[in-house]
Amino acid sequence: MAAISGKVVQHVLVAHCCQQNRQLSTQYRKDCCTPYRHNFLPHIRGKLTWIDISTIQLRTFSKFNRGIVCCNASSATIIPSIDKGAFLKLQNGSDIRGVAIDGVEGEPVSLPERVTEAIAAAFAAWLLDRKKPDASRRLKVSIGHDSRISAQKLQDAVSRGLDAAGVDVIQYGLASTPAMFNSTLTKNEDIFCPVDGSIMITASHLPYNRNGFKFFTNAGGLGKVDIKDILERAADIYKNFTEEGLRDPQSVQRVDYMAVYTSDLVAAVRKASGGIEKPLEGFHIVVDAGNGAGGFFAGKVLEPLGAITSGSQFLEPDGTFPNHIPNPEDKEAMEAITRAVLDNKADLGIIFDTDVDRSAAVDSSGRELNRNRLIALMSAIVLEEHPGTTIVTDSVTSDGLTTFIEKKLGGRHHRFKRGYKNVIDEAIRLNSVGEESHLAIETSGHGALKENNWLDDGAYLMVKLLNKLASAKASGLGAGSKVLTDLVEGLEEPGFAVELRLKIDQNHADLKGGSFRAYGEAVLQHLSNIVDSDPKLEKAPVNYEGIRVSAYGGWFLLRLSLHDPVLPLNIEGPNKEDAVKLGLAVISAAREFPALDTSALDKFVQV
Repeated sequence: MAAISGKVVQHVLVAHCCQQNRQLSTQYRKDCCTPYRHNFLPHIRGKLTWIDISTIQLRTFSKFNRGIVCCNASSATIIPSIDKGAFLKLQNGSDIRGVAIDGVEGEPVSLPERVTEAIAAAFAAWLLDRKKPDASRRLKVSIGHDSRISAQKLQDAVSRGLDAAGVDVIQYGLASTPAMFNSTLTKNEDIFCPVDGSIMITASHLPYNRNGFKFFTNAGGLGKVDIKDILERAADIYKNFTEEGLRDPQSVQRVDYMAVYTSDLVAAVRKASGGIEKPLEGFHIVVDAGNGAGGFFAGKVLEPLGAITSGSQFLEPDGTFPNHIPNPEDKEAMEAITRAVLDNKADLGIIFDTDVDRSAAVDSSGRELNRNRLIALMSAIVLEEHPGTTIVTDSVTSDGLTTFIEKKLGGRHHRFKRGYKNVIDEAIRLNSVGEESHLAIETSGHGALKENNWLDDGAYLMVKLLNKLASAKASGLGAGSKVLTDLVEGLEEPGFAVELRLKIDQNHADLKGGSFRAYGEAVLQHLSNIVDSDPKLEKAPVNYEGIRVSAYGGWFLLRLSLHDPVLPLNIEGPNKEDAVKLGLAVISAAREFPALDTSALDKFVQV
């Protein structure tokens, strides 16, 4: 009889054996009602297939039949065979992402319900290993999701996986990613907080057929190593599944946690204004949620603070995203919120991505406050509060931003790597070695503050802007968004900017069986050698990612993508002519590598 692999199976067995003795405790005092608690789901009786370890056998079949599991059922059931490599391909840095539903040609489903159950059970096992609770306490995990059309079925699958692994399940329904992290910090036993871990079901701004997961503990979001660990565990767990292996949870608690989260945002603005109940009274602020999860911000945050929100758009959750991509970096999305501001003569426009961990704004004149401008604005606000602090950004920020932060604001600009987790972790590291940093922010709109537990929270970033509006009004400095626009006065912006993507053909013979990463590194090394030999080109003296070079009044950065076989190239110059000169410097190196698709760069420089 083969042993069952995967620590989670042990937890399932132990948890079930102890369950009857703690039935009252797992109900969390059902007689205690609060405004945030919904009716509990009824108990669903029935034993898990994994309960009797003596009746489970794992047969060894050929590679074509692996995945067949025999249990105490009358006959074995074949489930799709998925190897560990397929699980690991779901990793997207510190997130998990895959195709959750059919509908797009050439994109088969890679995140079905059974795989989701295994991932959830693996997270529970990972969490149990780290928290090491005593036998008298079950861990609690909260689940939330954005507006995607696959959200409900994945939430159900996550619930089954967690319950089977012996942890208690608390569903929040439609929620934001920042709220899910906050649920690990909130102290309120009536709503089962703080939870021990949290799962957000989201794929950010990706197309409607995609979905994925972000994981949190009270220490923050999980990192790349943790995600790989969870996926490896999930692959082992999946091998032991049968069709009847997991049943619906015996009980699920449902909590309106967004009511708690939004009340905290409202309280933060009132505090900044000196305790005024409606500090935004008279302000007209429109919100564009892009049919994601951010529609709450208009009615649950702005209106209680006294703001007029007429003209807000796309607040209703719709996972097909029929109006525009919910992405503050997307040109169409920014044009939509700009039109809303101008058409409604609003003081300010606010736009969120799907799960509200990114945001941007538009002032009353229609000027976009995103990318470098948003970083400059947040830097100005933070450096007023913490003079001299270090601002950590990603690698594609402009030279003008560095000048603005260091020369005008008196701070220090620490340009690091792409990836919101990289930027946040670097700010945390700087503080640990004695260099004060209070803001970590990407050009994508991910921004995290030390005062907010280093959580990249798009809603909290906008609260910082609202605080500035409210305090300016309370001080008699006037209403409107001019107070924000004035804060970025003096920011030098490029006359021309472009991002090009040079793809690596992984099937090209020039790779000689090697990895795309090694090939990309060879491209970067060759470009570095060319730059060293050209006196017109000057390498950045401090650089953490790729090759950054200044010349012709501008700069370029060629780097290797964090996850994909792509070399993104960012170029900024005073005009297109000078930007083309920078592009020519790159193409001279790129042409030496036939597996590199330079067509986008060729078209840009017109050669």
